[in-house]
Amino acid sequence: SPSRPRDGGACPRRVSSVLNRDVKQFGKQHMFDGNEETCWNSDQGTCQWVTLDFPRTVKLSQLHIQFQGGFSSRLCTLEGCRAGEELVKISDLYPEDSHAMQISFATQRAGFQVEETVLDKLKITFEDSTDFFGRIVVYHLGVLGERL
Repeated sequence: SPSRPRDGGACPRRVSSVLNRDVKQFGKQHMFDGNEETCWNSDQGTCQWVTLDFPRTVKLSQLHIQFQGGFSSRLCTLEGCRAGEELVKISDLYPEDSHAMQISFATQRAGFQVEETVLDKLKITFEDSTDFFGRIVVYHLGVLGERL
């Protein structure tokens, strides 16, 4: 049986696209299933994105992301908001083009960092894919924070 998503499955998620619309093999659920063999694979095109709607307000403190090398993003823009408000920019992240798990902390001041922010919705936009066709491949996406 499939393992439970790390966010408990309680967090509605949306993505910009899925490769060949093959949701079973490449869908968004694979970013959260804890399985190292599965991934979300976007279709081609610029500026792919993921949104997370949290069931309760959270104070964002860490972001974990694992790309496939060659299908990562040189720039990730984080936007967030409280319920019923418009998205506002939180920060820019500059991940490495590698398959390693990358972790950003709110307390860091340089490189891969996240501003500590209270929000109900988070949007991560992959602005600059390392793939010529703009595809993004994410094996794991984790958001850590404090529920308020």
